[in-house]
Amino acid sequence: MYNFDKITVKYFKDETIALEAFKAGEFDVINITQAKQWARDMVGKKFDQGILRKNEFQHRNNAGMQGFVMNLRRPLFQDIRVRKALGLAFDFEWTNSALFFDQYTRSNSYFSNSYLAATGLPEGLELTYLEEFRDSLAKEVFTEPLQAPVASDQSALRKNLRRAGKLLKEAGWTVKDGKLVNDREEEFTFEILMVGSTFSRVFAPYVKNLNRLGIHASYRTIDRALYVRRVQQFDFDMIVHTFGQSLSPGNEQRNYWSSAAADIEGSGNVIGIQDPVVDALVEKIIYASGQDELTAASRALDRVLWHGFYLVPNWYSDSHRMAYWNRFAMPADLPLFYNSFQFLMTWWEGERGKDEKLK
Repeated sequence: MYNFDKITVKYFKDETIALEAFKAGEFDVINITQAKQWARDMVGKKFDQGILRKNEFQHRNNAGMQGFVMNLRRPLFQDIRVRKALGLAFDFEWTNSALFFDQYTRSNSYFSNSYLAATGLPEGLELTYLEEFRDSLAKEVFTEPLQAPVASDQSALRKNLRRAGKLLKEAGWTVKDGKLVNDREEEFTFEILMVGSTFSRVFAPYVKNLNRLGIHASYRTIDRALYVRRVQQFDFDMIVHTFGQSLSPGNEQRNYWSSAAADIEGSGNVIGIQDPVVDALVEKIIYASGQDELTAASRALDRVLWHGFYLVPNWYSDSHRMAYWNRFAMPADLPLFYNSFQFLMTWWEGERGKDEKLK
């Protein structure tokens, strides 16, 4: 961090204005978070001439899990078959291609992009931990790897929707006059709460797919303060939520998943999970005596959470998208775990920057 005499950080309320200011030379480096900006706006004469550069710097940071969270405190979401069906209706492949320019990877773990993620089938110490609770777990925990539904084309999406319809029928829901109803003639309807309009373009096709199943889903943006209060009070049907993770999980797992936290307003257990197996695995994480135990317990928890179908998994990025004026030099080898600002602190003034000063 001592490679520069002075570092100035500029704040902008609008990302578009920030990008234009960067291109105009008002500052040197920008971290791009929007896929559309990265794909469409990072172009032009200065990029072609190498005056401006852009790079995706790979990392292995634990990406955790982001998803469309279902509130289990609502009776509508208490049947696992219903939750599975809602997951089948989301077409990530189309979303990633049409909206995100194929820049994201589907989340298949609550510890995405890390060695704590469960892969393949359970084995070793992870399997030993899970065996303690075999009688309380679905057989799929032991026989199926973690894999979100795939809709590679419209045919695959239709197949997923047929599977979803079958699950809903098994759960007691039938379509009458185009509407999904239960045996009490109650309609299947719920609202997705948003704090901004960013996800509107994601939810529009998702809601359309749900409508094909007879489900009346809607999405609405509300004031940030009201949104925070409603989430803290668990007053919602579905929201977009992120469960941040590190490579050293610990007490925060109780806040995310424990039965006790489910009854505490303002806790991180926004889903409302109350599962003794989850509670026990969380304690194994917290009291792990070494890395092997921590990894095994994390993977076991990951597998149990995944097969609970508590959310519709979203996506993550395994790189930092950065653009910069071509006046810097940087290390040839990247670290495994870092944020973009930390990486920037390893840069230094390159020969081109020195030449500009001489002019």
